[in-house]
Amino acid sequence: MNWSGGKDSALALYHALLDPTLHVTDLLTSVNAHYGRVSMHGVRVALLEAQAQRIGLPLTKLELPEMPDMALYEQQMRATLAPLQAKGIQRAVFGDIYLEDLRHYREQQLAQVGMHAVFPLWQRPNADLLREYLDLGFRAVVVCVNEKYLDASFCGRLLDEDFLRDLPAGVDSCGENGEYHSFVFDAPYFSSPIPFQRGELVRRTYQAPASTTTDAASSEDAAPASSPFVTGFWYCDLLPAEA
Repeated sequence: MNWSGGKDSALALYHALLDPTLHVTDLLTSVNAHYGRVSMHGVRVALLEAQAQRIGLPLTKLELPEMPDMALYEQQMRATLAPLQAKGIQRAVFGDIYLEDLRHYREQQLAQVGMHAVFPLWQRPNADLLREYLDLGFRAVVVCVNEKYLDASFCGRLLDEDFLRDLPAGVDSCGENGEYHSFVFDAPYFSSPIPFQRGELVRRTYQAPASTTTDAASSEDAAPASSPFVTGFWYCDLLPAEA
């Protein structure tokens, strides 16, 4: 399971666990090795590990430098997948919804190493996904917003009906274009909720290297970004807390 820790990967895992044709054995997450945080989301590795512990699946971390080029990203991804393949894993599950170029990229890269991609949420209407997310009892906090779409006031909020109602016109409600990213702190398959505290809001800018057709800001766990333009993001730092 390609696990970003956000709502889409969490909901995709829910469906993968119910699918009798799948047997989910491992979580795989891209992390910024320098800062010890989930790539793009900015969530501390300690909280990522808390998710894996409550799910009850082993976690593999794809450790990357802050801004890897595509060649390095793909090289390290293949190296990280190799021991998983050696365990007999043949498929990789993703939480993508409708970005065709990203799906094609994933399928193409996995085909090169003899693996297949699975997309449990593919082309389901946003309203259906969000209704299911809320009705099943998932709970998440918004940890990153792209300032092209949302201002800093949206960062650190609970991902609930009030948040969705306040989204400006033109913003994808599932954040599929990279408008926002989230951290799931409770899910139907968690052994218990994850306690945390909200820390400071931090603004960071990125100038992405060119050389690929995908944009890391467009998905919860995508390849490194392709746009040469500088983009600003607001992050809400979450601090692990004792229950």
